[in-house]
Amino acid sequence: MKKTLYDKLWHDHLVKPLGDGFDLLYIDRHLVHEVTSPQAFEGLKLSNRKIWNVKSIVAVPDHNVPTTNRLNGIEDKISRTQVEALNDNCKTFGLMLILKILDKVLFMLLGQSKVFFCLV
Repeated sequence: MKKTLYDKLWHDHLVKPLGDGFDLLYIDRHLVHEVTSPQAFEGLKLSNRKIWNVKSIVAVPDHNVPTTNRLNGIEDKISRTQVEALNDNCKTFGLMLILKILDKVLFMLLGQSKVFFCLV
């Protein structure tokens, strides 16, 4: 039986089966955005944890950045606050942050290849 892409990815990242339908996976790339990451960073701070492999993480604000009139900045206060929080958290934890995106397609491509190593 042919394996799906999902099956192949799962197999390639499987560390070991844990039983009862659970598996331990190794995630070699983590893409972070500005909307839900503040909660994760807050959890790290509260538990006094550091990030194990900062080189495996790339942060890209992709939900709240304007697609037109970028020279005006982010006008919506909540959106601006989320992007600023991502910037601050990346500085605090030493993560790669890509702020200047040519277009919305870039973030989607980042997840499918190792192109991001060439962008910095």
